[in-house]
Amino acid sequence: MDKHVTTTRDEEEKEKLNKRLKRIEGQVRGIQKMIEEDRYCVDILIQISAIESALKQVGFSVTERHMKHCMSDAFKRGEGESSIEELMKVLRQFGK
Repeated sequence: MDKHVTTTRDEEEKEKLNKRLKRIEGQVRGIQKMIEEDRYCVDILIQISAIESALKQVGFSVTERHMKHCMSDAFKRGEGESSIEELMKVLRQFGK
């Protein structure tokens, strides 16, 4: 059983994130096609950079929501310090 208490996302938020992720999925498929077609390496790298940027934006959006909802709730329950430690651990992975 998951020990974390989560705040439910509304349908609009889910739809927005899923649209972004589907767009990223399409970009990845585009890179696969570019490789199959032996496209210019720099063009492929530019597309990879665009995907990385798009994923970062999704990550920032999820992080912001986590801080405003999940962490706020954790502080109200007296679990703020462990919530901060958990988030910092994950954020360090983004820097690798």
